[in-house]
Formats: sequence, structure tokens, C-alpha cells
Amino acid sequence: MYGILWVLVRATARFCFGFRVVGTVPKRGGVLVAANHASYFDIPLLGCGMSRRAWYLGRSDLFVPGLKGILQWLGWIPLKLGRLDRKAFEMAVALIKAGKVVVIFPEGSRSLDGHLHEAKAGLGMIVAQTSCSVVPAYLKGTFEVLPAGAKRPRFHPVSVSFGEPLSFAPPDGNGESKQFYREVSRTVMERIAALGGVDSPNHHAPAGARNAE
Repeated sequence: MYGILWVLVRATARFCFGFRVVGTVPKRGGVLVAANHASYFDIPLLGCGMSRRAWYLGRSDLFVPGLKGILQWLGWIPLKLGRLDRKAFEMAVALIKAGKVVVIFPEGSRSLDGHLHEAKAGLGMIVAQTSCSVVPAYLKGTFEVLPAGAKRPRFHPVSVSFGEPLSFAPPDGNGESKQFYREVSRTVMERIAALGGVDSPNHHAPAGARNAE
């Protein structure tokens, strides 16, 4: 089912929106893909831009109850907002440790203006618990296709660009966890912005990241 949907979505995206993919996700090993988020189109387009199956952290109130079971089977990890959802993050951590790909939208919700916004702490928490590489990704054109509040999609070219994997030295456990979370979030958002050629929400230069070998 996943493979069939992958082919159908990718073919439709190419025909209707001239969908292009730049870069790749590592073929093996657990990895966290971090992408900007401006449209409901982001999840299917990001998925068909990767050759590997992925699981997605997303708001638990996005879909009606009848669809939730099917979507979870396809890879949706429902995430409760407003507090730390330990169950969702534990599932994401377990999947990465099992060698899977997990997608997170660091901003936490769709951008209402199409611009990048500051990342939440969840990104750094997952990296701290898994020591996984982070692949930054930028989705271009999805805001123009289906921004928040739009009733139907508009035709506009779309693409996804994947950057080089980033790795981070884990915190030493001496009360530096919050600083580590901020460092990861700041660095990843800088790389996402660079991929899209857009302004970053961060005000400080990234530090502490290196290309994963």
C-alpha cells in the first residue's frame, strides 16, 4: 500500500506541479529528517521525495477519527501539542534506534506566512536520545500551492531539497541539555534556510554541527 501510494503521489506531483527532488536521504541507518512546514502538501511531497519509507511526527488533531488508524499505519505519529508528549517522542526515538527514518517539522506547526519560524525543543531532544544524524530539508512552493486557510490547491512548481546529514556531539549530562537543544534547533534551521535561499529565524551563527561521515 505504501509503495503504491508513493508512486501515485510522485507521478501526480510531477505532472501537476513539476515536482523536483534535489539531494538524498542516507540509504541505511536511523535518521531524523527536519523540514520546514507551510502546507498540508508537505507530508506527501516529502515522503515521495525519499526512496525510504518514513514516519512523521504530526499534530494529533489533524484528522478525523475514522482516518487516524489508516494514517498511523502509513507512518503518522500523532503528537499532542501544548505539553511534552512522551509517548510520541518515545515512539520516534525507538524507530530511529531501529534504523528507520523519522520526519519532524521543527517549527511545530504550519507557517501562516510562508516564512521560517523558530524551532521547538523536540528536535534536540530526539537527537540527544539517539545521537542520530539530522538531514535538513526545504520544501519550496508548497505554501503557494496550499497555504493555511485555502480551500483548494493552486498550480505552482514545487520541489524538495535535502542537505548533507548533520551530526552533533551529545550533551555531557552536566545540566547542558537545554543549551544542546537550542544549539541543534538553531543549527538545523540555519541549514534549512540555506537550502531554500531564504531568511533564517535565528539571530546567531550556527555552532557545534559537522557534516556526518
